[in-house]
Amino acid sequence: MRTTSVDVVQIPTRGPGDVSGLVNLIDAGRIDPTSILAILGKTEGNGGVNDFTREYAVAALSVALARYVDLPPHDVEQKIAFVMSGGTEGVLSPHLTVFARTAINGGDPDGAASGKRLGIGIAHTRDFMPEELGRGAQIEETAKAVRAAMADAGIDDPSDVHFVQIKCPLLTSERMEAGLARGQKTVTTSAYASMAYSRGASALGVATALGEIGGPIRDEQVLKDWNLSSSVASTSAGIELMHNVVIVLGNSNASASPFVIGHGVMRDAIDAAAVIAALNSVGIGLDEIADPAARSRLVNIFAKAEASPDGLVRGRRHIMLDDTDISSTRHARAAVGGLIAGLAGTGAVYVSGGAEHQGPPGGGPRYRLGEDRR
Repeated sequence: MRTTSVDVVQIPTRGPGDVSGLVNLIDAGRIDPTSILAILGKTEGNGGVNDFTREYAVAALSVALARYVDLPPHDVEQKIAFVMSGGTEGVLSPHLTVFARTAINGGDPDGAASGKRLGIGIAHTRDFMPEELGRGAQIEETAKAVRAAMADAGIDDPSDVHFVQIKCPLLTSERMEAGLARGQKTVTTSAYASMAYSRGASALGVATALGEIGGPIRDEQVLKDWNLSSSVASTSAGIELMHNVVIVLGNSNASASPFVIGHGVMRDAIDAAAVIAALNSVGIGLDEIADPAARSRLVNIFAKAEASPDGLVRGRRHIMLDDTDISSTRHARAAVGGLIAGLAGTGAVYVSGGAEHQGPPGGGPRYRLGEDRR
């Protein structure tokens, strides 16, 4: 029985506070605001600790949507999962991707859908204490939330999960001092390093929930044991929250969506073959991308990017980790973003930096995409 349908719309933005495209589509009847479940966005900040474009975008969206869903702005953030990723280096183009889910009364009587179709579910962890970030508590709570989001999406089989997007917190000096005041030591005293620990622990929570890792994970394995990873996790740290927001995307028999999703795992930052394989997984050939009609079937590509920690890409030295002027995550986003944009024929793709425990070291980026089969 197909009980839900999922719609996906990508909207370009002129800045982190630009909500006009979304509002126009709502006013035109293209999007039902009450059905919006999640919004993922790329904003043109630096992607670092002090990237307030993420918080600005969420605030602008919450205020804009409040009148449509009859809730105060703060409560909109509890109803809709917002994940903003800062950094649109190179050819990456700022945009929003809106996911809306509606119930189908009486199932799918027309039988318009066949096979498994796009399903989406969301869940939230509890708020974390500063000393819990990057450690077992964050891993365990994330795993619980992933399982809850799978159930919400109508997905029973972990192999049907193709993308788990998580927004997770980071440590500021104030948060670290709060922990110390209670006699608790945080996993790191660096705000920037805390982003990696939070992303890594969150990714390991995904791997635990989906059975990609067997057995318990020790605190000392986070950011140390690179054999532990998830092939479908995408985690992004931000200053604007203290809990994890979990979004699960996969294919489900309970969905009558016109979209499907697939994924592939890159072994390094220039693995074009993995991007092509991801396109092929949803029925899009590379030769079709040149055709505007075929390209319109591709809603978005979501990817993770990181500088290879051993300083090499296929045996050649890179300097991303040694550049004191530009963060390695910004280098990686620009490089991977350019690769994907060239293959996909558009810079409006979602590339997030920092791929700790999200695929193989130096590869980490993996790709998921929605395809319109109507």
